[in-house]
Amino acid sequence: MIDYIISFFISMVPLVEIRGAAIYGVTKGLDIRILYPICILGNMLPVPVIFFFARKVLEWGKDKKVIGKFFTFCLDKGHKGGAKLQEKAGRGLYWALFLFVGIPLPGTGAWTGTLASSILDMNFKKSVIAVMLGVVLAGTIMGLGTAGVLSIIGIGG
Repeated sequence: MIDYIISFFISMVPLVEIRGAAIYGVTKGLDIRILYPICILGNMLPVPVIFFFARKVLEWGKDKKVIGKFFTFCLDKGHKGGAKLQEKAGRGLYWALFLFVGIPLPGTGAWTGTLASSILDMNFKKSVIAVMLGVVLAGTIMGLGTAGVLSIIGIGG
């Protein structure tokens, strides 16, 4: 039971998210039918907070002495990157968000994808759906990859 709780909390950590939780859970031999819903819930729990408050915090801090330059940089980077993404993706912006979150690479995931969708003023409901589907895809890729690697080297699986 404790390993499921640990997996839940691992999936909430920025940058690690469900990718780390899947690896942890599979290596602990947890039942994947129980593990994945727990990890998806843990990974998605911070999403509304990030969507509604991260941008406000960045905008609040952009004129502060110590943090202003960094917060302004984050906002400018988000706006520029968002404009490029919107230009390239066009009507497929939510598909692009889904793939961004779903392909398990460093720096991608629910936290980053949600922050980007917030900065781009994307629709909350559509963004949450795209991010959740991306989280499911990333978790599936990591779980299958971890299980495959472990079985190849003769551990579990």
